Amino acid sequence: MTAQREDVAGTAAPAPVAAAGGGRRIGGLDVARGLAVLGMFGAHLGDTGELGWDPSTWRALVDGRSSILFATLAGVSIALLSGGRTRLDGRELARARTRVLVRAAWVFAIGGVLELLDTFVAIILGVYAVLFVLAVPFLRWSPARLLLAAGVVVLAGPPLTVAVGRYATERGEEDNAFAFLLFTGYYPAAVWVAFVLVGLAVGRLDLGAARVRAGLVVGGAAAAVLGHLGGLLSTRGLAPGQRLEGIETAFDATGGWDPAWFAGAQPHSSTPFEVVGSGGVAVAVTGVCLVLADLLPRLTYPLAAVGALALSVYTAQIVAIHVVDAGYGADWGLWARFTVTAVLLATVWRLRLGRGPLERLLTWSSRRAAGP
Repeated sequence: MTAQREDVAGTAAPAPVAAAGGGRRIGGLDVARGLAVLGMFGAHLGDTGELGWDPSTWRALVDGRSSILFATLAGVSIALLSGGRTRLDGRELARARTRVLVRAAWVFAIGGVLELLDTFVAIILGVYAVLFVLAVPFLRWSPARLLLAAGVVVLAGPPLTVAVGRYATERGEEDNAFAFLLFTGYYPAAVWVAFVLVGLAVGRLDLGAARVRAGLVVGGAAAAVLGHLGGLLSTRGLAPGQRLEGIETAFDATGGWDPAWFAGAQPHSSTPFEVVGSGGVAVAVTGVCLVLADLLPRLTYPLAAVGALALSVYTAQIVAIHVVDAGYGADWGLWARFTVTAVLLATVWRLRLGRGPLERLLTWSSRRAAGP
């Protein structure tokens, strides 16, 4: 089975990957990306509450895990852009790096504009752009090396973030742009780069192979269980009965370090357990979506349309929140209306016009910058 190729931010590319390529989009990745975008809608507009065994609490699954899925898929897309299973070198590698960096610049600029709308949403695009840049040195790495690097980040990223975050806070510089994007913000890139590295490793595999897809589901599920079970046990051992908020609580703390900062697996806690657990969920969901998109292409097409227009849909969502003046966790009815509207408009747009407007901009500009 030949590999396929798609551009970062959901734009198709006609150049071949591996031995041959069709330029056809990988529908399963679009479906997964669509789930991530709509899940972020839910995290913004619904009261997710606390996840538990009761099915009525399962809507909390979208909190944190949706944005992590989004970041992991960024790594997959970057891998496909830079050759998929066949890692590029020489001039082609330089072109791929240029295209990634140009996309990063546009995503950063779009995120900055959305920040000016001053909504309650913690805009992910600025960090998303930083993650693109951080991924550039790893484009020649093998899947095994990428996963090893991700493991190093899992272990070293949270303590490094705490150390820098405490230093910056002591000096009143926690809102410094550099510190905020890499360490003290809602999505600390020093930790979140682990998701991109895992995505890069996934994108270097033969995503059309049944064995690979099964490995993604089984391996992702195992990591999810390991991470969340470790979070549960570490919470019981270090802070029984408490809801741990993660490494952010360390920034304002005085005195010595508390192991409880790195315990638990709560959404947006950036602990090693959350990174492993939620990262595993992202990988497993990607594997499932790859299978479903092939088995049920028509049924999954509307969701894939949202994923194919992910940047445009995400941007439109923030603008709509600003226009309707929605508040955080407004209600699930508003989330349903946003979701239905996004699915319908994205489906019609993709059927009639193809790429989304922002996806067209990124594709055109990055190709022009990279040259023929």
